[in-house]
Amino acid sequence: MEELTLNEYEVAEDMLIDGLKIVQDTRLYRFTSDSVLLSRFATPKKNDVIADFCAGSGVVGFHFFALHKNLLSQTPFTLFELQSPLLSLAKKTALLNGFTNFSFENCALQNLPKEYNERFSLILCNPPYEQGGLENDCYEKAICRKELTLTLNELAKALSRALKFGGRVNMVHRADRLAELCYTLKKYNLEVKKLQFVAGTPTAIPYLVLIEAVKGGKPTTKLLPTIVN
Repeated sequence: MEELTLNEYEVAEDMLIDGLKIVQDTRLYRFTSDSVLLSRFATPKKNDVIADFCAGSGVVGFHFFALHKNLLSQTPFTLFELQSPLLSLAKKTALLNGFTNFSFENCALQNLPKEYNERFSLILCNPPYEQGGLENDCYEKAICRKELTLTLNELAKALSRALKFGGRVNMVHRADRLAELCYTLKKYNLEVKKLQFVAGTPTAIPYLVLIEAVKGGKPTTKLLPTIVN
């Protein structure tokens, strides 16, 4: 078995499920509650073939797998990430926890290899969803949060390419971009079927939205109660 070695700035943090760990680099972008909310929002199906787009260090895919490990023990997962240092962390997490059903693809989603066309029945995605420039962020962290290397339109096109007909995408995004999000997904035959807002308090304006869209789905949407987080 390959030996796991953590570098100077790498730490194995508790995933808070069954004693599982996730490897993080204290210098790089680290996951937030958005990722956990998304993994809990999504629902698996038997015989799913699953991808995690904009995977970062893999927290969405790993957390989702851990939540449904009995059902998904043999399910293939592919994690797609542009930044190779983050994908390296994901590989170490898989090795640390003995997850043998995960594979990894270091590529820009605009250049998704043709072998992934209509491959997946479920795609999880926590994309960069802020607009604007670098400001005070370092580049490696900024592209995880801001649409500097991947626009919403480019993402929707890649999602539609990679999903089977009837396949689902589960995504978290900014609530104030909901209209743009629905319009752009529909442009690529992805119909929003389930929607749930996230707010800081019961009376606050929502700041996030969780959505499930189906490729080729009919235009009806189920609205779920707002999450207070």
